[in-house]
Amino acid sequence: MIEARTRAWWRATAALCLGSFLVFINLYVPQPLLPGLKDTYGVSTLGVSFLMSASTLSLAFALLVFGPLSDAIGREAIMRITLLLAGGFSLALAFAPTFESLLLLRLLQGFVLGGLPAVAIAWMGDEFEKPALLSAVGLYIGANSLGGIGGRIVGGGAAALGGPSAAFLAVGIMTVVGCAVFWRLLPNSRAFTPKRFKLRQAVAGLLGHLRTPVLLAAYCLGGINFLIFINQYSYITFRLADKPYQLAASSLGLIFLTYLGGTFGSTVSGRLAGRFSPASCMSAGIVILMLGTAVTLANSLPLIIVGLTINAFGFFLAHSLASSWVGRYAQGARGSASALYLVFYYLGASVGGFWLEPFWRWAQWQGVAVGSWLLLCVTLAISIGLLRFEGRERR
Repeated sequence: MIEARTRAWWRATAALCLGSFLVFINLYVPQPLLPGLKDTYGVSTLGVSFLMSASTLSLAFALLVFGPLSDAIGREAIMRITLLLAGGFSLALAFAPTFESLLLLRLLQGFVLGGLPAVAIAWMGDEFEKPALLSAVGLYIGANSLGGIGGRIVGGGAAALGGPSAAFLAVGIMTVVGCAVFWRLLPNSRAFTPKRFKLRQAVAGLLGHLRTPVLLAAYCLGGINFLIFINQYSYITFRLADKPYQLAASSLGLIFLTYLGGTFGSTVSGRLAGRFSPASCMSAGIVILMLGTAVTLANSLPLIIVGLTINAFGFFLAHSLASSWVGRYAQGARGSASALYLVFYYLGASVGGFWLEPFWRWAQWQGVAVGSWLLLCVTLAISIGLLRFEGRERR
């Protein structure tokens, strides 16, 4: 088992963080382009949001495939091949002639983007000692946020120079180059023991995880939190593209620098959980997310940015610990357990537009805030339940 802070740990963690960065730079590149694409193709706010929802929905489905499959054939090949295919789809998106073809390519890209997230944390669970796992997961999820930032900034900046095609082309080239580095850095597994793939066993493993209350609670917490967090960013682009702000795509891309608050939140999550407890830190993260949403109600652009930064810190603090919670309490078939967490996570992202759209039509951003608080009260109650479970476990 790889120990924390050793050379092998740093190399493996660097590879997985790079892979995570590349996945999320591809996933989120369209987000700052949504207002412009809405006007270009004459679709509604909900319609153009399908560019995000389609990829996250197919990604969620892919997790059900790649997670159990990795328990049978191993994890490295899945991560390497799907990452390369993701870069190829970004290059293809640059030449998509219609909105329908753009949507189809995003659907296919979302599926291959699911390869690495489905198995990365399971790979760490196989290879790392427990203290090393907690630290590595925090850094890995921090790379998620950096990829999210990178996708939006590169997308917005490239679109300002050459339109959406330039944005997809830039990200595609970055992914292909980064994939070559990832292939070289990622070490081969030493502790993985393959299990013959049997559909009945795979389904039984998934159902077993769903019947485990402490895992199901973490799945719901992560999915609902992400439903709110990621779709808030979609609706804030519509708010800031309109009067009185009227921000261009390049400026909207810079709004996602607020994700740096999430990078910090995920990297300190392991330290905070060691000092307090994972469940108490999840609760704190949700409360912080609720407070940040309140700050975004201000009309001042600097205060909106502060509120989004607070949101990112709170969300990624809770997400990092919910994700590592699954790795800690899963009994066997870790690939399937981690994949299920991400299925809930990305299903939340996919349906979030349907939940928040009526609130947006009712009262614009103030309505989005109300819709957010309603569901965050649910996840706060879940986290309190996990806190009570921790108390019973310590006794």
